Amino acid sequence: MPVPIRRLAVALTLCCALLAGTTACGSSAKSSTKQAAAVAADTPSPSTSAEKQKFAKTRFVLNAGLAAGATYQWIVKPWKAGKFKKGAHGRTLALVKAGLAGAFTYNRLKAAVKNAQGDPTLSKALAPLNAAIASLKDLPSKLRKGDGDAAKSFDDVINKVKEAGKSAGAEVKEKVPSASELQGGS
Repeated sequence: MPVPIRRLAVALTLCCALLAGTTACGSSAKSSTKQAAAVAADTPSPSTSAEKQKFAKTRFVLNAGLAAGATYQWIVKPWKAGKFKKGAHGRTLALVKAGLAGAFTYNRLKAAVKNAQGDPTLSKALAPLNAAIASLKDLPSKLRKGDGDAAKSFDDVINKVKEAGKSAGAEVKEKVPSASELQGGS
């Protein structure tokens, strides 16, 4: 079966362009290391303690907001709707989502506590909550077993974190993470 010359010319041109593009994009380790160092040098960093505190509060609000959004969307709402009860329609999917959301919430709350350490007011407000946040680590497995108190525990801890943030001048608002953020854990 003969192939038209035009198709062969287009295919040959595309192959050459791809080959030339991949060889042009290749770089040595030295140049990539220099580029990474240049990017790191250009990245602004807070220099004064006031700037460090501002960034700490901003990061805290972001991480705590993501944790609150995930908890409400995939743990509290299904719990109130009765999705975690044995025999409920869609229970398995709700438990999988709640497990992912629980792990994500725990991760974001730990990051929020780390961020809060950059601000003296926030760190004092969150100090009593460290044990409660640590207790969330085992709750996804309790959710899978159908323990309704686990969902309430998540909700309680999130509300306490919100109150602590508000008292320190960093009001937390719920931000529902995307499914890809849940799977990635960040």
